[in-house]
Amino acid sequence: MTKDVLLSISGLHYEVSGNADDYEDNEENEPIEMITPAAYYLKNGKHYVLYDELVEGVPGVIKNKVRITGEEKLEIIKSGLTNTHMIFEKDKIHMTEYETPYGELMMGVHTKEMRVDVQESLIEVRVNYALDINSEPVADCNISLNIKALEH
Repeated sequence: MTKDVLLSISGLHYEVSGNADDYEDNEENEPIEMITPAAYYLKNGKHYVLYDELVEGVPGVIKNKVRITGEEKLEIIKSGLTNTHMIFEKDKIHMTEYETPYGELMMGVHTKEMRVDVQESLIEVRVNYALDINSEPVADCNISLNIKALEH
């Protein structure tokens, strides 16, 4: 894998309403996708991807570090405008503080499914998880990461 990569992150959140039949096709259930250049490196058997994230209408930047450990663990570490350390491990719940310019939240991430596929010039990660904020279920979520080597 080259140092310069193209990172595609897409996510889909289904609000938890207490009724499984309420997953209607509304705008809030539309997938969110971001494609950005990123830096990649492999250290001690772990894959790292670094990228900056701009938030529309807010000055400053969020520095992101994605760490993939084997096929069992994904970590997303954000610092700057927001600060958090999200950990995804199948069948585990991880609690983390999520600091925003508007205050802090306690966030729980319960990873239900996770798949990591590492190839020579492509890494794909798929995660299905439940999200709660301040101990209240908020959403069922899917996140996909696609890390592709840039041709030089």
